[in-house]
Amino acid sequence: MIMLKNEKEIDGIKESGKYLKGLFEELDSRIKAGMSTFEVDKIAHDYMKKHNCGAPCLGYYGYPAATCVSVNDTVIHGIPSRDIVLKDGDLVSVDITLEKNGFISDSTHTYEIGTVSDEVHLLNERTRKALYLGIEKAGEKGSRLFDIASAIEKYISQFGYGIVREYCGHGVGFEMHEDPLIYNYVSPRNTNSRIKRGMVFCIEPMINMGTSRIKELDDGWTVKTMDGKCACHWEHTVAIRETGLEILT
Repeated sequence: MIMLKNEKEIDGIKESGKYLKGLFEELDSRIKAGMSTFEVDKIAHDYMKKHNCGAPCLGYYGYPAATCVSVNDTVIHGIPSRDIVLKDGDLVSVDITLEKNGFISDSTHTYEIGTVSDEVHLLNERTRKALYLGIEKAGEKGSRLFDIASAIEKYISQFGYGIVREYCGHGVGFEMHEDPLIYNYVSPRNTNSRIKRGMVFCIEPMINMGTSRIKELDDGWTVKTMDGKCACHWEHTVAIRETGLEILT
């Protein structure tokens, strides 16, 4: 069931998103080669504690960290580790869910460490553009969920990239994962609800440089590309308000 939010509740989620935006601004200036993914997670968790924010990921079904830090061929759910050290040329997606005063926001930024290859840079730029194309469609009057999916799929497919099909965007705000599911491709098996005022959800294209096929590691969390090629992930939380769509993160 889709949980519609009133304007006051959306303001609460926006406040959460303000802190999440600030967290990413801090990471923007600090993430670098030589840093472990554990250190990236610590920066984020320390920021949350400093600003009296919660870390919904920590302990979620036993997940052991405050963030997901996914490097190169890790698509999503990379568990921060002292053993994974960032190096020049890496592509790193940092997925963070933040709670403030009972309201939850969710966003992912992907960082290029040092100098990456041209093909990795293009994957990052195109995945980010796909996110904003999806957001643009979500804000159009009368749009449905398939309009978001179609915009992302049409743009990404021209490059021969793989669109991850097993994971997708989702409603957010009161809980970390709510209805509806926001897919990045069109399928008759998926729900095509009309987008309406009060909906708050995450749009998050997960795009692989090669095959769309993925595998989950034995840790029960880490998801990698089947062919070992790079993956990229961008995400924002958006709300459909009385005045139209607003990006909350």
